[in-house]
Formats: sequence, C-alpha cells, structure tokens
Amino acid sequence: MKELLLFFFPLIVSCEMQKQNDLSQYTDLFIGTAYVGHTHPSAQLPFGMVQVGPDTGTDLWEHCSGYYDGDSTIIGFSHTHLSGTGCPDMGDIMLMPVVGDVPLDRGVSTDTSTGYRSAFSHQSEEATPGYYKVQLDDYEVKVELTATQRVGYHQYTYPASEQSGLVIDLGHGIGDEPIYSSMSLVNDTIIVGMRRSKGFVEDHSYYFYAVISKPVNSVSSFADNIISHSMSVEGKDTKLHLAFSTQAHEIVTVKVALSTVSIDGAQKNLLAEVKNSSFDEIRLQAKETWNSYLQKIQIEPLNADQQTSFYTALYHALLMPNLVSDVDGCYSLPDGTLANDSADHYTNFSLWDTYRSAHPFYLLMYSDKNNDFVRSMLSRFSRNGILSTNEYGQNETWCMIGNHAVPVLADVYVKGTMPEKNKEIEHAIYNSLTISHPKSDWGIYDKYGYYPFDLLTVESVSRTLEHCYDDYCAALVYQRSDSIKHRFFRNRSGNYVSLFDKSIGLMRPKDSNGTWRSPFDPFLLCHAGTSGGDYTEGNAWQYTWHIQHDIPKLVELMGGKDSFESKLDSLFFLDVQSLGGGFHGDVTGLIGQYAHGNEPSHHISYLYNYTNHPYKTQSIIRDIFNRFYLTGRDGLSGNDDCGQMSTWYIFSAMGFYPVNPVSGEYIIGAPQVKKVTLNLPNGKHFVVTANKLSTENKFIESVTLNGKTLDSFKINYKDIMNGGELIFEMSSQAK
Repeated sequence: MKELLLFFFPLIVSCEMQKQNDLSQYTDLFIGTAYVGHTHPSAQLPFGMVQVGPDTGTDLWEHCSGYYDGDSTIIGFSHTHLSGTGCPDMGDIMLMPVVGDVPLDRGVSTDTSTGYRSAFSHQSEEATPGYYKVQLDDYEVKVELTATQRVGYHQYTYPASEQSGLVIDLGHGIGDEPIYSSMSLVNDTIIVGMRRSKGFVEDHSYYFYAVISKPVNSVSSFADNIISHSMSVEGKDTKLHLAFSTQAHEIVTVKVALSTVSIDGAQKNLLAEVKNSSFDEIRLQAKETWNSYLQKIQIEPLNADQQTSFYTALYHALLMPNLVSDVDGCYSLPDGTLANDSADHYTNFSLWDTYRSAHPFYLLMYSDKNNDFVRSMLSRFSRNGILSTNEYGQNETWCMIGNHAVPVLADVYVKGTMPEKNKEIEHAIYNSLTISHPKSDWGIYDKYGYYPFDLLTVESVSRTLEHCYDDYCAALVYQRSDSIKHRFFRNRSGNYVSLFDKSIGLMRPKDSNGTWRSPFDPFLLCHAGTSGGDYTEGNAWQYTWHIQHDIPKLVELMGGKDSFESKLDSLFFLDVQSLGGGFHGDVTGLIGQYAHGNEPSHHISYLYNYTNHPYKTQSIIRDIFNRFYLTGRDGLSGNDDCGQMSTWYIFSAMGFYPVNPVSGEYIIGAPQVKKVTLNLPNGKHFVVTANKLSTENKFIESVTLNGKTLDSFKINYKDIMNGGELIFEMSSQAK
C-alpha cells in the first residue's frame, strides 16, 4: 500500500499543479454578452485573425459582435468578430451544419423552418479560451469550434441521416453587406472562395481555403437569387449547400483558413498552422497559448467571483487588435495593394477608447505585442501621411475624435521600448497634429485656440479637450529633440482654458466671437451622429474632467481643492437626465452624472487624490466594482470597447491607474484583490499585497514601496519595471 501511495503521489501532485496553472478555467466568456457589453464567446487566440463563433443576429445594435444572450436561434458560425464595440461589422465566411432539405436562406428567428438557422439552448453552450460548443436543436448536431491564429477549426457531430450537409453563406455579414463573393469546389473535400464587403468598415476582403473531412456527394448553389447545382458561384450574394450522408454520432471536421491576400495565402496559413493536426490537438494548443498569456498576472482573490471577473477581464483585454498578415508576412490593403512589413501586421484600433488604459496595459505587460501594434500604425502612416484615429479592417472610419494614436506612440517613445522608431514616431506625430482631416481642422483650431461651436457644429468642446491631450503627448516627444515644436505643442495643450466657464465651473461651448452658448444645458447628453451637440457621447458634467495631463490646473480653475472636491461630489450625486433626442445607449453605468460605461469618465474616480479626502476615490472604486463588474452575462455596464473596460478593471484591481497614460505615473486607487504578481516582460516581478483587505476594509491605512513609506499618491513605470513590492495596509476606517 505504501509503495502504491509513493507511486501515485507524484501523479496527484502533478495533476494539481496543472490545474493551478490552468488560469483559463477561471474565465467566463459569456460575461458581457447581454445588456450592452457586446462581447462574444468565439474561439480565438490572443489578437488572432480568426474569431470563429456563433452569430445569433446581425441587424440590431445588440448584435455588434454578432452574438446576443437574448436570442434563442443561431444563424451560423462565422470567422471574424469585433469585441465590445458600439458599431457592428465582420461576420465573414459563415458556415452552418444542417440536416435535411433546408432553404438557402437564414429565415426568421421566430420560425426556424423558414431557413437554415436553428434553435438552441444556452444550457448547451460551453466556452473557454480557444473553444466553443453548442447543440443545434433543429438538427441534433453538436458543434465544437477551436482556432489557431489564422484558422478556424470546426468539429460537428451529426445524427444518422442521408441528408446531412453544410451551408456556406457569403451573403451573411454582421451589419455589412457583400460587394462581391465567390466560391468553388476544387474537389469533393476542398472549397475555396472570397468575400468582399462594405459596412461600418468601408471595404474589406477575406479569402478562404477550407478542407472538409467528409467527401461531398452533391451541391446546391445560390448566386444572386439564381439556384443551381454549379460547383462554382460568384456574385454579390453567394451560398453553397454541400450534402453528404452520416451515421449516428459521426464526426465531420472543417478547417477554414483565412487570408487578406489570396486563396494561396489562406492555404499556406492552413498548412503552417494546422496541416494534419486533430481538433483536440489544436484545442489543447489554444488552451496552452491562452494560459501563457493569462499567467503573466497571478492573483489571490477575495472570492471565486472576483477571480472569474479578473481573468475574464484579462481575457477580454487580449482579443483585439487583430492580425491581418499571413504566415509569410504578406497582407492586402483594401484597394488590393499587397504589402509585407516583415513582421506581423495588425488592424482594429479603437484608439479613442484604448489609449486610456488598454495600450498602457499592453506596454506594461505585453510590450512585444504593443510594439507590433505601433509598427502597424507607423506602416499605415507611411502610406497615408497621418496616423489612424479609428481604424477597423484597415479602413479609417472617422467614427471618433482626437488623434489618439499619438499618445500610444508617445508612450513607447517616452518609455523607450522602440528607440529604433523614434524618428518615425516624431514625424508621424507632427504630421497627424498639423495636417487637417475630417475630425481635425487645424486652421480653425489654431486661429481661435479652440473649436467655436458656430464653425464646428458638433463636438466642439470634446474635440478641443482631446486635442489638448494629444498636444501634451507631442510636447513630451519633442522635449529633447526640437525646442520649437516642443514649445508649440506645450502651449497648444493648454487651449482647454479657453472653454472653462468659471461662472458655472464647467467646460462650455463658445462661438467664434468668444460668446458662451446660451441657453445652455450642462446635463444634455450629446451624440454627434444622431442628435449633434457639443460633446462626444456625453455632456458638460462628464467632459469637464477631460484634462488628464494637467489636473492641478483644473483644480486651480475650479477655485482650489475644496471647490474641486465639491464639484466631484456633485458629479457623483446629481441624478439628472437630459436626453434631448438621439442615441444614448453608450452612456451607461451611471453614478449621478458619472458614466462608467463610457470612456471619458474612466479616470475621474481617481481625482479625489487631488483633494484633501483621497478616501473618496477608494470608496467609489469599490462601488464601481460592486455595481458594474459582475459575473452574469449582463455583468458589464457598457461596451467592453476592445478591452478598455476590462483594462480599467485590471489596473484598478491592482490598486493604481494611468490617469495620464504617457506621464509614466500611475495614480493610487485602492486594491481590490489580496495579492497580485506581475510577471513582467523583462523577467522581473512586481508584487502588490493588500493586507487585511475585506468587504469592510476598503480604505488605505498606509502604503509602502519596497519597504519605504510612499509619501505621494503616485508610483511610476520604472518602479514597476524594476521589480519589487507594493504593500497596502487596509482598514475599515477612512483616512
């Protein structure tokens, strides 16, 4: 017996260690799929080209990612999805396993017999990083999905039937429509094709190369309403129904590789990443890849729900931007021009959202990836002459304001992670902040020192304030290299003063004669695309604090610390709604006027550190955690916005946040987990410990950094990268 125990004990220990190292088990990919989170449960790798997963709808705002928890039918499984955005797109190359003689149409959700879609139950769903599973009730087919960087791997378990099959619908898209598509059967197991489409993303294309394990017996085809049995189709809206027979519980696999370049490129991607690997082998590789990313941060949570929230946030933070280059480095631009940067190339940069904490997080914890993102931005600049503002599918959408690739580039410049790119960064920043484009009219801006609302009829205040931050970042870049440019951008970064109305203590629109807008409703929510207004997805109360680079000056403008604190108190207290028409679904997660569901508010909770009562920051952060980051499918209070909402959570859980991302400073908040270990890119470790943290003990008694009392409310980037320990002593008493 003793010998048996000695034999099995190492095996038991090994299994337990593997379980502890499997951080993917603590994620819940369905968090954020209800309400306004707009996340999806697709199978993908970190920042991968492919996100293969279920599409339950494509036409409503809640379908921005293609998946919505409130739906009860699945249209099919497409290979590209956006995570947490406020605009729908993608849904390329959609497959749907079927049984029977189904119409080559998706049908309507209220009656699945009208098309090939199927009813399903959420109880049959399972999703973990790199894997998704569901049962299609109409067909009794089990669907399993996994992925590599560029390949979606489908595994279907069919019932016994002479009419099993697979629908491929290139007319399908999420909020977009095809411009052109085509498909061909090369033989009875290989299907190739391409889809070019237009929507929120003006023009994007994907080629595919698919291998099915079951030889196809017959084909039904559809091309722009013409039905035939052709082995090839082309047109605007094309579909194929591939038929075969199956035995009970027979497994059929389909490997679908994507490329922006060509069918040959897709085939090369398939051979390089999958070749003859089994579904289970690829699924295991995906799990291992995800764990290698998740293990960069290890925590001791207060409870199991907090552990789930944390690692789900970390998972969501690693979904976008997305790869667009093939294994050989080639990628195609929207106009068909081929390019090769000799490095991975990425797109889907929601910079108005992600410059705040997502990119600072990537720089801190995944600096190699962040460097790849910056190279991609610089590559685009080399062709277009200005940096992207809101790039999806390699298209500039002009959806949001500011020039917020500037802070992302300035951050790597100042922190020195890409010194070989410094000259390119300087050139890109200068051009982007001096050459006018649809969201930046520098002639008007430089003439008046702000955007007058009679000359710029929408977002005049927001655009002015966000330009100020970009200019501050430019000033940091030119601080040592060019004194004239440094002075120019430093002076322009103070333009926000022109729009501060001391009589009401808020940022207020002003016309070209210097006259304040009157009448003026500071609570009026604005949305440029649907109702106009002077603010971007917000109001005067929310945007007044958007001076990330000069909070002390804002304190001064408001009349000192006491007045500043009183104004902050009012922000979190005043429960007044003034909608005024238009769309306001983005302004959610409200505490008074504070809107955690939208990015301009994200740094505000940390501003009590600039008053005499920093404990209010510690209290409000706990309130935000308790109210807006829950473990249900409706657990997010707003769009996750490509990881921005999630990285706010990660930073805040650790006890600090980059209020001014490019400054190199992190403002102390209050840790929400007992212990965090950061396994840094340079091989060092930074440990944050919150002694006596509990439900009651949410306030900071004292803080030490490497054994020395922290005498300010800031730590800096170098403190973390040097490794060490930040220790919080927590208390139930505010201090």
